[in-house]
Amino acid sequence: MLTDVLLTSAANPRIKSVLALRNRRDREAAGCTRLEGAEELALALGAGVAPTTIFHCPELMGDRTAGADLVAVARERGARVFECSRAAFEKAAYREGPDGLLAIVPQPGVELAALDVPAGALVLLAQRIEKPGNLGAMLRTADAAGVAAVIAADPVTDWGNPNVIRSSKGTVFSVPVASASTAEAMGWVRERGLTVVATTPDAVDRHTDADLTGGIAVAVGSEKYGLDAELFVASTVHVRIPMAGQADSLNASVAAAIVLFEAVRQRG
Repeated sequence: MLTDVLLTSAANPRIKSVLALRNRRDREAAGCTRLEGAEELALALGAGVAPTTIFHCPELMGDRTAGADLVAVARERGARVFECSRAAFEKAAYREGPDGLLAIVPQPGVELAALDVPAGALVLLAQRIEKPGNLGAMLRTADAAGVAAVIAADPVTDWGNPNVIRSSKGTVFSVPVASASTAEAMGWVRERGLTVVATTPDAVDRHTDADLTGGIAVAVGSEKYGLDAELFVASTVHVRIPMAGQADSLNASVAAAIVLFEAVRQRG
């Protein structure tokens, strides 16, 4: 069994290495990211993730027994374990009010070619989503709706962004995800015979009028511009979500949730 190491100084090089993973360039260079929080860690471990390192601070844990159990699972999977003083842990933590658990894990996601889905799958295609919180919220919806995969087309943020992980509640590790260009994503979709359903305020048909029972990829565009012309033209079905107010569009993650759960409803 690996022996725990005690970190008491906020200036410790180990703490500085954790802080560096807030930057995308450092995450991509290291091939790993930071995962913070008991709920997120539990979900990731349940999905089979093997942390390389785990930092814990019993003083900050709401449930020390549950926290110790998560640390034990990480240790069993080969993680190096560091117990931290409160000052050291709070320095490393990303969120306010940390709960005493922070792990270094491999970057989530696979190559698009390695992403496999069953026949008749429900897939989410998210193009140029800028806000990590929206991408994370889409993952929580995808997990709840039983979506087979989420593809980030022409991604602006990376799957390992701490805000994606936090807003997804760790579901970025339980839902198969990949990143690719729009052209690559559309090629992947066509090879699997999926119908692309584009969400746009300009469509004639409501989302409830479309047949969403077969293999489909629900396409949602960026918060500001929506889907680009390339993906819009390549889409087989165009749907709109009825709106009674003055605004002409919904938050991207909300739009995705509405259409995905309509597909779930139709599928019984």
